[in-house]
Amino acid sequence: MSSMLQAVTDREFDGVIETSTVPVLIEFWKPGCGHCRALMAELERLQADRGLSLLILTMNVDENFQIPAELEVSSLPALALYRNGAFVRFVGGLGKKDAIAQLVEHELNAGRQSGFHRMKSDGTTW
Repeated sequence: MSSMLQAVTDREFDGVIETSTVPVLIEFWKPGCGHCRALMAELERLQADRGLSLLILTMNVDENFQIPAELEVSSLPALALYRNGAFVRFVGGLGKKDAIAQLVEHELNAGRQSGFHRMKSDGTTW
């Protein structure tokens, strides 16, 4: 599937997440998934609106097995939110751009108030 969003692989994942200076939202998807295609279109709109304040990535689960398995991704599409290199939570897998943006903002604001539990994709904490 062609997308304006940056694709990430298992191998690149930790490095990209840990070095990002902005929150990261990642969509787990696979070819042939109609809901994945619809969500990706909404995420492209969200990325255009948010610019450099949010990094939105995609990961094809047919080509990358490790990270989806570690995160126990069991249904598609799935969206995972990271901040400061730490997994925050899954934020749902369907929705329109505005609803996704609102949910991301809510989670990020809640995290500012309570702090984040820093967890790498392999389950270890810092």
